[in-house]
Amino acid sequence: MASITASVYTSHVPAIGAAVDLGKTAEPYWQPVFRGYDFSRQWMKDHTPDVIFLVYNDHATAFSLDMIPTFAIGTAAEFQPADEGWGPRPVPKVIGHPELASHIAQSVIQDDFDLTIVNKMDVDHGLTVPLSLMCGQPEAWPCPVIPFAVNVVQYPVPSGRRCFELGKAIGRAVASFDRPLKVQIWGTGGMSHQLQGPRAGLINKAFDNMFLDRLIADPAGLAQVPHIDYVREAGSEGIELVMWLIARGAMADAAGGAKPHVAHRFYHVPASNTAVGHLILESGS
Repeated sequence: MASITASVYTSHVPAIGAAVDLGKTAEPYWQPVFRGYDFSRQWMKDHTPDVIFLVYNDHATAFSLDMIPTFAIGTAAEFQPADEGWGPRPVPKVIGHPELASHIAQSVIQDDFDLTIVNKMDVDHGLTVPLSLMCGQPEAWPCPVIPFAVNVVQYPVPSGRRCFELGKAIGRAVASFDRPLKVQIWGTGGMSHQLQGPRAGLINKAFDNMFLDRLIADPAGLAQVPHIDYVREAGSEGIELVMWLIARGAMADAAGGAKPHVAHRFYHVPASNTAVGHLILESGS
């Protein structure tokens, strides 16, 4: 059977992708950010999975205000980098895993979670920036990736509780797949940031680190935090953090299994007026 071997959590700041693409990672402003991922890139080489299930939010590229699914799973064989207004990022196309994606969709929908099945879409920086941070600039990404888009842009957005329970359902789905695949699940977005209004530029280090602490030690309790707390404490875009709860819910301990091991933790301010958070949890034995 397939198994989830680790979960990875990271911000997906678009300016990080631009820094990679333009060769600015060694500049004084950006160097501290990328140094925090040195461990992660080596870890990724040492722990390359068979498939990555990557939770992210679309930024009005695959979807628009005309149609916004709450949860959408990409079941295609491949996904092209999106043109977000200045041309597609110069990164490899994403190879999907239709068999596992379709199995997860079948299992999760039968588990009473409504998913939108997407057989064709482009993927934007929400998905490609985490891959760049973890994998560098390869000619091809190291394994297939299943995109899983969550609406955290247009209200109403899903609750942290709903996301955590969905993660549990995804964990069950992976465990019931009848091939011995090693699967990583990634939660992306956040941390605290606000892009508009009187509080534009808001960063809350205390909230961010509290979130990381509880994501490790008390994810079920963290899942009960209401939306208004994210908005008040982490800014209007801080709600992206509920996507991390999907990845955390898929880990074995959420269903009574072994607790995960913290392989790496990193936090840095600022990166293009946002806080960057990063965490790697390896499945317990």
